[in-house]
Amino acid sequence: MSPHAPLDHFWAVIPAGGAGTRLWPVSRSSAPKFLLDLTGSGRTLLQATVDRLAPMAGRRCLVVTGRAHREAVLAQLPELGPDDVVAEPSARDSMAAIGLAAAMLERRDPEAVMGSFAADHVIPESEQFASAVQAAYRAAQQGWLVTIGIEPTHPATGFGYIRAGDPVPGLSQVSRVQEFVEKPTAEVAAGYVEAGYRWNAGMFVVRPGVLLDLLAETDPEFAASLRAVAAAPDTLEEVWPHLPKIAIDHAVAEPAAAAGRVAVVAGRFGWDDVGDFASLADLLTGSGLKVLGEPTLVRSIDASGLVIPAGGRTVAVIGLEDVVVVDTGDALLVTTLDRAQEVKQIVAALSEDGHDELI
Repeated sequence: MSPHAPLDHFWAVIPAGGAGTRLWPVSRSSAPKFLLDLTGSGRTLLQATVDRLAPMAGRRCLVVTGRAHREAVLAQLPELGPDDVVAEPSARDSMAAIGLAAAMLERRDPEAVMGSFAADHVIPESEQFASAVQAAYRAAQQGWLVTIGIEPTHPATGFGYIRAGDPVPGLSQVSRVQEFVEKPTAEVAAGYVEAGYRWNAGMFVVRPGVLLDLLAETDPEFAASLRAVAAAPDTLEEVWPHLPKIAIDHAVAEPAAAAGRVAVVAGRFGWDDVGDFASLADLLTGSGLKVLGEPTLVRSIDASGLVIPAGGRTVAVIGLEDVVVVDTGDALLVTTLDRAQEVKQIVAALSEDGHDELI
C-alpha cells in the first residue's frame, strides 16, 4: 500500500486545544500555538497536521476545538465545512473531545476508523508517519485500540512511556501494550529508554464504536452521554458541563491495556510537541542565534539561542549564550533555554494578578 493511498473510511480527528503557556507571550489563549506558524514553514501547526493526514484521510477530517477558536480554525482550513469543526463549550480534557468526535463519526460513517492526532505536534518525516498510521489502521480494523509509540531520542522526563509486549500475530509492526507509565524521573527514564519503552504522544487509531464501548466498561454514563449528544446536537450545552474532566489515557487506554486490548505501532519518525522555547529552538535550522520571524530585525554579537521579534522592533543581543528573547510589542520575555520550562509560572502569576489581557 502506498503511503499516499487514501485509506477506506479513515477519518482524521484533530483535538485542537491548550494555550501553550510555556510559549508565552507568542502563544496566548486568544492565539494558541496550534494556530501559529512556529517552524517558519508558512503553515501553522494545525495546517501542517491536516496536510500530513490528508494523503490518508482526504477531506475526512474532524477538528474539535474551543468555541473561541472555531472561526480561526475554519479560516485556516477553508477545505473543511462547518460540520467538520466542533466547538467545545468549555475545556473538558481529551476524553470528552475525542469521545464526542467518536460518537459523531459512529453515526456519520458506521465503517469509520478514526485516528486522533494533536494539532500542535511537529512531524517532519511524513512518509514514515504515514507508514505507522497505515499499520495502526489495519490493527484498528480488527478491533484493537492502537497507539503510535515514538522511539525516544533521549530519556525525557516530560512524557509518559509505553511498554510494548509481544507482537500481534498477522499484523506487521504491531505489538501488544503491556502498560502505560507516567512521567518518570531522569534515572527511571534512562532505564525506560534502555529497555525499549516508547514515548506516549497521545496518538490513537480505533473504530469509534470500539473506543466508546471501552469507555462504557469503566464509565457507562460518560459513554452514553457522548452518544446522546451526537444523536441530539442541540443538547451539547446542557450535557457538556457535566461530563468528566479526564484524559483519554486514564479513562480508556490504561484500563484497556491492562485487559490486553491495546496495541502499539513503533513510530520511527521525528516528533516534537513544541513544549517550550528550547524545543522550538531545536526545530529551527541554523546555528548560533536562531530567529523565528523577520531576520532583519535582529542584530547580534557573540550570541546564541533564540529570538522572536514579533513586536516589529529591532532586537540586539550581545555576548549572551543560549538566551531566549521574545518581543511581542505588549510583552517582552527574556530567559534562557535551560529555564524555558518556567515560563508557565510567569503566565500563572499574570493570571493571579488579573492581567488577563496579556495571557
